[in-house]
Amino acid sequence: MPQIREYLDATDRAQLIDLWRTVFGYETAHNDPALAIAKKCDANDHLFFVAELDGRVIGSAMAGYDGHRGWLYAVAVHPSHRRAGLGSRLVRHAERTLAAAGCMKINLQLLAANEATAAFYQTMGYVIEPRVSMGKVLQENLPFSNTNPFGGLKNGAGQTVTKPPKQQGP
Repeated sequence: MPQIREYLDATDRAQLIDLWRTVFGYETAHNDPALAIAKKCDANDHLFFVAELDGRVIGSAMAGYDGHRGWLYAVAVHPSHRRAGLGSRLVRHAERTLAAAGCMKINLQLLAANEATAAFYQTMGYVIEPRVSMGKVLQENLPFSNTNPFGGLKNGAGQTVTKPPKQQGP
């Protein structure tokens, strides 16, 4: 049975990057697995978990808590290990950890077209709320490089870029 434990950067990073690329695919810089992992490790909040089986990372859950709301991110299970309850175990583990920190409500976001994932969360007691989700990419914090493993980064318009946009003068 897979064991759920806290993420260990020295042993888990490469496997987790592979898992996230398999499960999520990524085309935007702000979702680059290596960057997301590094920034989560910098937070050192003990809300980053992996599921391990026979020395292999096969699942993950990343949570956040700001004292007001908890958030659930990057819940992933390798396709060959789905439909065995591991996703539910990862979510429950994150929920228990957030509850122990005093969290009263957990939010999460997913793409509107991702009906299967929405149905999964609904079976776990999550409800679709009448909210508008908004976001803003802070370009100044993105790592732009011609050597990006994705062949370039996508901006909000879906265009490939290799450096930040020029700032307009005052």
